[in-house]
Amino acid sequence: MSVDVSGGLTPVRERLPNGATVLVQRTGFSPAVTIGLAFRAGSLYEPDALPGLAWFAGRVIDRGTASRDADAIADGLDDRGVALKVTTNRHLTTLSCTCLSEDFDHVLEVLADVAMQPVFPPDQIEKRRAETITAIRQDQDNPGVRAAEALQDLLYRDGHPYGRPAKGTVSSVERITRDDLVAHHAARFTPSTLTAVVVGDVSDVRTIERIGSAFDKWSARPSPDRDVPAVPPVRPRRITIEMPDKPQSDIAYGFTSISRLDPGYCAHWMMNTVLGQFGLGGRLAENIRERQGMAYYAFSSFDPSLGPGPLVIRAGVDPANVDRALEAIDAEVGGLGREGITEREFAETRQYLVGSIPRMLENNAGIAVFLQSVEFFGLGLDYDRRLPDLLRAVTIDEVNAAAAAVLVPARACAAVAGPAGGPR
Repeated sequence: MSVDVSGGLTPVRERLPNGATVLVQRTGFSPAVTIGLAFRAGSLYEPDALPGLAWFAGRVIDRGTASRDADAIADGLDDRGVALKVTTNRHLTTLSCTCLSEDFDHVLEVLADVAMQPVFPPDQIEKRRAETITAIRQDQDNPGVRAAEALQDLLYRDGHPYGRPAKGTVSSVERITRDDLVAHHAARFTPSTLTAVVVGDVSDVRTIERIGSAFDKWSARPSPDRDVPAVPPVRPRRITIEMPDKPQSDIAYGFTSISRLDPGYCAHWMMNTVLGQFGLGGRLAENIRERQGMAYYAFSSFDPSLGPGPLVIRAGVDPANVDRALEAIDAEVGGLGREGITEREFAETRQYLVGSIPRMLENNAGIAVFLQSVEFFGLGLDYDRRLPDLLRAVTIDEVNAAAAAVLVPARACAAVAGPAGGPR
């Protein structure tokens, strides 16, 4: 009989003899199960000369194995209503899907085959290469993407891996060979780089046995792990990317901040929530969108990782309002950095964040993502139960110190993509 998680998560964690890590959380939401196989094979591990290799490998990994061609893989999943999703970020490449509990054994067998034995067929490589190049060219025609990628390059300059466009460039994708894909897979898709998370209507003991059986003959060894390079000091700069045929200008404005493991994480999280997340977009949206009516959208995001992550402000505006919008962003950022948040903002934001924790864990997929993060950052299997108290322990002075440390307009970088008329 399945159980719910209203009293907190109770995952079972096991390290397999070959080095793979398994986490299983039994739930009672539905007779379904979410599977996530995360490998430390993100863009940090691709050669500096081949940006986009990790993302491209994720597009081709499910297009044929030593025992199944692309059609057999698709049919084995589609027939059970299963959609395999492959995602790649700075550090991880993750294969994930949700299936009925009764189909778990079969789906796990297919996923394990895809993870361990991809053959990267040449015809499928060329098909995915063409699709990827098309996607990159579509990104190049999207002001929001252009601004965001340009800002990352400004914040993480000199070729830092955090500054790379996820998909790479047309030139780099054109240079990727089958040998490059095979080498990347051999180096980073191994038992010791794998964390398998299973959440749903399953037995933890049997699930660990099944995963052990699926991967027990796999003994590949990874290349040496790579530390995140030091981030070069930011050189504040504002640039414009002219896209004369576009009706809207998109602004990306931001800073580098802290790592996820910094003791000040919760204070920075609360600070960013006040700035651009609370309600319909925090102070930014209240000012720029609601009061001044000059932005189609305005918000901020905070994405710390093993290295210092970015705090990014995004806004979409009429081209005639670019300068005013940047001035308004400077004003909100500078005001929060100098004066801090109010007691009311502090109380409401803390209550909101504590209350949001159950919503993060309201379905199997959400729990799987949460557990992958907990394992990756080494936060502890009881982190969901400790997090409310960690938030409650934050003081308003700590939030204001976080704002003062990060939110200094003179240290910001900004990129504007759209019709001519923005900053130079």
